[in-house]
Amino acid sequence: MDLITGAFKWLFQTRTGVLTLLGGGIVLFFIISAILEVRTRAKYKNHERSEDDWDLFDDESGWSEFEDDNK
Repeated sequence: MDLITGAFKWLFQTRTGVLTLLGGGIVLFFIISAILEVRTRAKYKNHERSEDDWDLFDDESGWSEFEDDNK
């Protein structure tokens, strides 16, 4: 029981433990996102673009709808 208590104290009460917790979370979510990206690309590899498809960066005139802002 002391081993578990010591591990939790180190993880949540020391700077190194908190940084390890944050770094581990970042790595975990990076791995999950990479796996999901690979699965999505494998599932939709021959997907042709249609009129219903949208893209966040699809605007050809620039990132603003007002031309004066793009100068």
